[in-house]
Amino acid sequence: MFHEQVRSSNVRSVGYSQQDRVLEVAFHSGGVYRYDGVPADVHTALMAAPSKGSFLARFIKGRYEHRRVSG
Repeated sequence: MFHEQVRSSNVRSVGYSQQDRVLEVAFHSGGVYRYDGVPADVHTALMAAPSKGSFLARFIKGRYEHRRVSG
């Protein structure tokens, strides 16, 4: 999955598969997490958010099934 680098103090890059509705988030700390069932509009809003970490905490974490895939 292609990851796009983002400007964030916590998030290094974000990848998204619209076909699979899978969001991957790589953190500066080294961990990579995969979130399942994420709609395309949520990914778009994340990429537009001024604070990626705050958006993740408010709209993604705890709402979508996730697992750590590396790091």
